[in-house]
Amino acid sequence: MALEDAKTQIDHAFTRPEARGLSFENAFAGATSFLRRRYTKDLSGVDIAVTGIPFDQAVTNRPGCRFGPRAVREASTLQPYDPPYGWGYSPLEAFDVVDYGDMAFDYAKVSDVPSAIEAHARGILEAGSAMLTLGGDHFVTLPLLRAHAARHGPLGLIQFDAHSDSWVDDDPDRIDHGTFVYKAVREGLIDPARSVAVGIRTENPDTMGVTILDAPDVHRTGPDAIAKRIREVAGQGPCYLTFDIDALDPAFAPGTGTPVWGGLTSGQAAIVLREIAGLDIVGGDVVEVSPQYDTTGATAVAGAHVAMEILCLWGWTRRRG
Repeated sequence: MALEDAKTQIDHAFTRPEARGLSFENAFAGATSFLRRRYTKDLSGVDIAVTGIPFDQAVTNRPGCRFGPRAVREASTLQPYDPPYGWGYSPLEAFDVVDYGDMAFDYAKVSDVPSAIEAHARGILEAGSAMLTLGGDHFVTLPLLRAHAARHGPLGLIQFDAHSDSWVDDDPDRIDHGTFVYKAVREGLIDPARSVAVGIRTENPDTMGVTILDAPDVHRTGPDAIAKRIREVAGQGPCYLTFDIDALDPAFAPGTGTPVWGGLTSGQAAIVLREIAGLDIVGGDVVEVSPQYDTTGATAVAGAHVAMEILCLWGWTRRRG
C-alpha cells in the first residue's frame, strides 16, 4: 500500500484529505509541512496544532535559530511513513494533527514579540487545540508558558537544556533566552517544586528551586533512573516540556547557538522521553535549532524526532484503548 501511495501522493501539506493518517509522499519531494500534516488556520476539531516561532533576537551568542522551524519541518519528512518506533501506538492516526504554520511578526519591533507570541498561543489554545511549538530561541518559551498557565494553572516544567536559564533578570522589558525560567518562577507560571532541568552543564548557583539532573547525572545513573526521578518530581499535575537542542552533546547536535560539551546522547534523550510517558504533558516546544552550523542536518533531524516524541507524550494520556 505504501508503494502505491508513494506513486500518487504529493504536496500532502495542502492535498491530504484528512487530518489523521500516515503519509507516504516521497521524503525528498513536495511541500514540507511538519510530518506532512495539512497546513491550515482552521482549528475546528483539531486535537493538536504544530506552529513555528522563527524568532532568534534574544540569543547571547550565535543567531540563526529563526531558521529552525523550516529545517525541522524538512527533516520530519522521513518520519510519517510508520508509527514512531517503540511507542505501541500511532499519534498521527489517533489524533487530528495539523500544521498551523509560523507566527507572523515584525522583526524590527522586538519589544512587541513577547505579547505577539502569547496572543498567538492563546488563540490556538482557546480554539480547543493543544499546541506543539518549533522555535526559535529559548526566550519564546516564556510567553508560551504564560498562555498555557492561563489555561491550566501553574505548570510543572520539564526542561532539557545545557543551561538552567534561571539567571537573575528583574527587568520586565529585557528579552533574553537565558532568563525565562527565572521570570516564569517569579510570575508563578511554573511550580519549581514540580519542575526539573535535565542535562545542565553550566554554572548557575540560583536554580529557583528547580530540581537539577545534570549531564553527569545522566551519564552516571543512566536514562531510566533519570526518567524515574523526573516522574517523581513532576507528579500528577499538568506539565510543559521544553527541549533546548543544546541539551544534546555537540557531537549529536552541533547546529545550535551555545553548544557545550559533555551533553546527552540522542539515544539517552530518546529513552528518557519515552520513559516519562504518563505525565500530563499539556504542551511543549523544541528550540535553538540553528541549521546553518550543521552541514550534516543532524541537528534538525534530532529536533524533528524530539518534536515527534513530545507529540507521543501528549497523546499517551489522551489515546483511546
